[in-house]
Amino acid sequence: MQNHIQWGSKLAYAIGLIVTDGNLSPDGRHIDLTSKNIDLLETFMDCVGQKVKVGKKKSGYTGKDCFRVQIGNVELYKWLLNIGITPNKSKTIGSIGIPDNYLPDFLRGHIDGDGSFRIYQDAVYPNSQRIYTVFNSASKKHLIWLQDKINKLLGIKGSINPGKGVWKLEYAKKESLRLIPIIYYNSSVPCLKRKRETIEFILKKCRGEELNLQGFDPASS
Repeated sequence: MQNHIQWGSKLAYAIGLIVTDGNLSPDGRHIDLTSKNIDLLETFMDCVGQKVKVGKKKSGYTGKDCFRVQIGNVELYKWLLNIGITPNKSKTIGSIGIPDNYLPDFLRGHIDGDGSFRIYQDAVYPNSQRIYTVFNSASKKHLIWLQDKINKLLGIKGSINPGKGVWKLEYAKKESLRLIPIIYYNSSVPCLKRKRETIEFILKKCRGEELNLQGFDPASS
């Protein structure tokens, strides 16, 4: 990281990952990120401008092996505290100080960290597909903030529902088709390739639509 931390698309994406799959160590300097996808950790390190060794650990949820990086950066650590990320944040995190024009990058990191796109055939209309975009968090307070933030900027409401050990902010097909092109606003944005490939057919459906970005200017990020 630079000596003076400034907002950018890559950093906003990395913060989305930290909010979902990351943690601030109590020591006041280390930022941890854990994932089953080693390529996601490589992308994260590129986004924060630091390269460290990728280690392994057991997942506290599944007991399976996963990958982990630990970055030591006091300045970044304090900066993350200032925008609303704290140690042991899982059930207590609330609002994050994300500038509006970097919200798409933050959302993409949030999705890549612990979100999902659910796609399946409609049981009633066999020629139609149901699509859901899902943001997960153990903190309902955080999802209430995220829902309000997205609604104010994009005019889509979604719904918050209980899941297995987490809360889910879910957007159905119509809202997802509005949200997805904003999250993936060009082909070069940092993202988890596997998830992007999963929704590529949705992006193709969305191309050519006239979208009202309501103040977003991702190209300038």
